[in-house]
Amino acid sequence: MDDLFSSEDDDHLFDLDYNPYARKRPLSSRLDRDDYDETDEEEANRQKLYLVPYRWWKEAQRSVADEIVGILYNVLSNYDNADSEIVLDLRKEESSGTRVKMDEGVSSREYALVKEALWLRTLKWHNDSKTSEEDDRYHCVAEGQSQEVFHLQIRLSFSPGTNSLLVKISLKDNAVDFYRRACSIFNSQSELLRIWDFSGQTSQFVMNEIINLPKFSPGKQGKEVLLELHVHGFFVFTNKTDERLAEPMKTENSFGKSRVRMNMNSDNLSSQLMLTNTSLSGSGYRGIGVLGFAGLQNLGNTCFMNSAVQCLVHTTQLVDYCLGDYEKDINHENPLGMNGELSLAFGELLRKLWAPGAMPVAPRMFKFKLAKFAPQFDGYNQHDSQEFLAFLLDGLHEDLNRVKCKPYIEAKDAEGRPDEEVADEHWLNHLARNASIIVDIFQGQYRSTLVCPVCKKVSVTFDPFMYLTLPLPSTTMRTMTLTVFSTDGIMLPMPFTITVPKGGRLKDLIDSLSLACSLKDDETLLVAEIYKNQIFRLLDGPSDSVALIRDDDKLVAYRLPKVSETCPLVVFSHQQLERPYGFGAMAPNWKLFGVPLIARIENLSSGSEIHYQFLKLLRPFLMPVEDVVNDYDGDETRNTVNENSKVEGIVSPLVSYCDAGPDSGEENDVHLNADFKFYLVDKPGSSEIKMNDPVPISSLTKNLDVTVHWSDKMIEKYDTCLLSSLPEVFKPQLFAKRHEESISLYKCLEGFLQEEPLGPDDMWYCPRCKKHQQAIKKLDLWRLPEILVIHLKRFSYSRFFKNKLETYVDFPIHDLNLSNYISHIDNQLSNCYQLYAVTNHYGGMGGGHYTAFIDHGHGRWYEFDDDRVFPISEDRIKSSAAYVLFYRRVREM
Repeated sequence: MDDLFSSEDDDHLFDLDYNPYARKRPLSSRLDRDDYDETDEEEANRQKLYLVPYRWWKEAQRSVADEIVGILYNVLSNYDNADSEIVLDLRKEESSGTRVKMDEGVSSREYALVKEALWLRTLKWHNDSKTSEEDDRYHCVAEGQSQEVFHLQIRLSFSPGTNSLLVKISLKDNAVDFYRRACSIFNSQSELLRIWDFSGQTSQFVMNEIINLPKFSPGKQGKEVLLELHVHGFFVFTNKTDERLAEPMKTENSFGKSRVRMNMNSDNLSSQLMLTNTSLSGSGYRGIGVLGFAGLQNLGNTCFMNSAVQCLVHTTQLVDYCLGDYEKDINHENPLGMNGELSLAFGELLRKLWAPGAMPVAPRMFKFKLAKFAPQFDGYNQHDSQEFLAFLLDGLHEDLNRVKCKPYIEAKDAEGRPDEEVADEHWLNHLARNASIIVDIFQGQYRSTLVCPVCKKVSVTFDPFMYLTLPLPSTTMRTMTLTVFSTDGIMLPMPFTITVPKGGRLKDLIDSLSLACSLKDDETLLVAEIYKNQIFRLLDGPSDSVALIRDDDKLVAYRLPKVSETCPLVVFSHQQLERPYGFGAMAPNWKLFGVPLIARIENLSSGSEIHYQFLKLLRPFLMPVEDVVNDYDGDETRNTVNENSKVEGIVSPLVSYCDAGPDSGEENDVHLNADFKFYLVDKPGSSEIKMNDPVPISSLTKNLDVTVHWSDKMIEKYDTCLLSSLPEVFKPQLFAKRHEESISLYKCLEGFLQEEPLGPDDMWYCPRCKKHQQAIKKLDLWRLPEILVIHLKRFSYSRFFKNKLETYVDFPIHDLNLSNYISHIDNQLSNCYQLYAVTNHYGGMGGGHYTAFIDHGHGRWYEFDDDRVFPISEDRIKSSAAYVLFYRRVREM
């Protein structure tokens, strides 16, 4: 979302250098268009050519693993003073086409012709090496020197007679200053001038010319092609005392127009060229400006994309790869990819962001290509940055998968083999089908262990991962409230709030509740869901998932004695007479109220046992004789009632009923029949249960549903409010102030690695049981990647609510050590990581803003807020907004 959290003081923005000579398309054509045609794509993919000092280029190749092959040309330089034109005759050396040897000496008159990507990679290497050695002088240029990129218009042609390339640099095609610089670079000297072509453009040009010229005439020259050459790395003195390198004077040409003639002095040229070559190992290359500080324009709710892209384009291995010849890895046969369109768009965007100048880039082409791969990112809606990152990495992998034909590999069972053997087998099988730069640096491996809760079958597999999604404490545990009803006739119902794992089982819930309510050894809990004053279902499966329980459910737990399960379970439902009032009112009817009560009755033979057990269950709800139901308005009063109910000597006929046993006399029978009436549910004919009548049940009856009709008198004598009050499992406090939580990243990792049951929608098919089971799952880290991406699970979703956790996660910046959390130790690889990028999310679910923190090396952190880039202190990196963490492997401390 645009500028929701922008800085109020833009004066603190980092003042970035830019290249004044960089040619850009008009803003109207770059920013105001949503569609692209083939011309746009051709222009975006066109490679620029750069001429640089060979020694400068060669220094950076020592750290590059790629084999680099170049074409070497010997150059004859001829200066035509009359036409103000430089003519270069490039003739291929016979030993050309060989790989570069790093131990060979370098002549001061050797230059290199490279593509833009290779130039950027070399430029980045030099900037990084200088950054590691110097401090604030990093952004300075040597006084009086200038070595920014300048452009030369050259005319290229092929000479069939000499089998050479001709390059003409004319004053009429170039600015005076640029032409003067070209004269100093290509002047005639005794030392031979040589140019290495690492771009492949010259050989391609020659082949095209040969095809287009089937008949060669002696002395005939091919058609001239006008090209733009970018020159970098050659210093020119700009102060007035040294500006005698060339003095222009005006003459008249044959067309009567003025032109500039150049008087050249070979001594000046020699001294200038010597300065150029002696400065190659100095600090002057910093004058090109800072690299990697370009922002991304917000196209409309694209901050989620901008933040993730900035983290990726500052991943060193990915930068070096995309600035190299990565096009050779594009898989045009993969049906899961985009024929290289996404990878090319990403590579082009990365190169623009690393180009000198740090001008903000509008990523329209990249977004357009991404939407073709993942249509959900089309348009301008806000999205999850981590979800975008996952799709992008997957798309880049499919585009760059070096495996053209994926072999079919049948997975083998572990069969008691060592884990090391099985893990290596799974990893090699994975690499046989997936081999890309994304796999090389981002993917690791974890061990997944599944245990069947029924037959105890153990299944071990090893699976790859691209990132770790770590749950925060509030996302791993669930708070639940249940009301415990006692059957001893003493205690009132009491709500208990407990915490259980979100993926836990009913057994976990009962264990936690038993501890909270101090359950005795001779007691057990029976959990039930109450709906419309009836028991909707009994939760009696120990392995049932608590995920099946909704937040708005109402649960009760009945404390029952541990007696034989052959004793029938009697469920008492309450009904009172409802008398409609007003004209046309219907006849009175019996309506359910309150929470059903439960008892397990031994030796149930007559209605007396049922009558007596019901009155015993009601005993805690008795009210003092002098009080009425409407007097109860608070917990303090209810506690008083509870205390008074226990006082001996209260004069109440109800007490005598409760104290009376099932063998009481006929007087009690008359009172009970008048106050309560008991009926068997779903029994044909007369179903009323009378005191001394036998109960029509069999020895196979396990549950007995009884409906109790309450008289008006009993409604007043018992606290039916307590009987009807039942809280929900969880009541979200929408406006409650949340306290600031703090947790260590290691604790989050422990939560990720802990054992948990599978959800009801993700059950595992047990090959031994021949059915799906809710298995117990355990994850272990086995193989760690070079780049470890950690996603903090801040967002949670349910049917009714979306929530973001603002938990402060204390994550290491310099020394994330995972040695204690990895199951397989490889002594050749370090388990230590250093943070280099963070994706932040500010705001809530309804609206928010993404930014990125990037480490540019040596503790210099910068915030990338769309198109704005500014430095920040390291103590600001840790915050409750941190969402995705990017770590790179480092040597153990």
